[in-house]
Amino acid sequence: MLKRMNGTTNLKELAKILGVSISTVSKSLRDSYEIGEGTRKRVKEMAEKMGYNRNPYAGHLRNHKSNTIAVVIPEITNNFFIQIIKGAETISQQKDYHILIYVSNDNYEQEASILKHLHNGRVDGVIMSLASNTKTYDHINDLIQVNIPVVFFDRICHEIETAKITTNDFVSGFNATEHLIQQGCRDIAYLSISQVLSIDNKRKQGYLEALSKYDIPFNPKRIIYCGNNAADNLKKIKALLKQKVKPDGIFAAVEKLAISSYEVCNSLRIKIPDEIKIICFSNLDTASLLNPSLTTITQPAFEIGKQAATVLFKNLDKNKRFIPNENIVLKSKLFTRESTTVRN
Repeated sequence: MLKRMNGTTNLKELAKILGVSISTVSKSLRDSYEIGEGTRKRVKEMAEKMGYNRNPYAGHLRNHKSNTIAVVIPEITNNFFIQIIKGAETISQQKDYHILIYVSNDNYEQEASILKHLHNGRVDGVIMSLASNTKTYDHINDLIQVNIPVVFFDRICHEIETAKITTNDFVSGFNATEHLIQQGCRDIAYLSISQVLSIDNKRKQGYLEALSKYDIPFNPKRIIYCGNNAADNLKKIKALLKQKVKPDGIFAAVEKLAISSYEVCNSLRIKIPDEIKIICFSNLDTASLLNPSLTTITQPAFEIGKQAATVLFKNLDKNKRFIPNENIVLKSKLFTRESTTVRN
């Protein structure tokens, strides 16, 4: 007797019984023109026998949509991603859609597992920002191949053709570094979050361009490659600031590295901004409440979320499962506060 499927193994079980690929099953259930009529009929008949239609997450078998989209983010504690979710939710509510939130914890394996989980038709589309250690993209291509479109925001993948919503990271990286230079810094360290993320590379390039413009020699040792381990990041920043000749400015690619820098400065009794000035990319609500208040490059996160959802729904409304390449770039803003102020 055939058993009723449920959970994430639905498509796998059906594909195994029929002797076809998961992609073939998914496309057949979605009436894709790529699959012959005979195969589509055979897949649907078997799905019906196995009670697939009764799966509450398999609405695509009845009406080709689940009225749900997924937002995949690296972390939930960062206010930037919270604002992204709120922006996307604004558009989703207008479309009478629900949002499922998935957190990769900035880990490639978990990100791949999440996307594999979404193959069963739980969502109609995905908005996502990559984990910092994602170097291969088969898991994303596989999702698109089963007709679930993906839109990237912030941490994007250039290798996949789809819509990408970003900010002017190169210009903002340049502006952040130039601001430090104009405040008197001549030995600026850049705290990197990833060697593979496009946003980090662009911010770093902006940093290097600003140094070049002001004829400040580039010291490769002033680029500190950090990661997801907070303890390791603290050790690296402490080693940087315990040097005999320490930098007089820090440009952190993300806010958690700036907060770690504050912690190290406090433990080493280094005064901000008198001895070292700090700036970072951040949407931290409490940036103005820190002591001293933190100078930030703030991204229009809410608008990014709205734009990402708008692009996704524009294609879903037209029943497009493969989204053409589109690059939407929004502007970030510099908020000057005490951490980079020149005191008399």
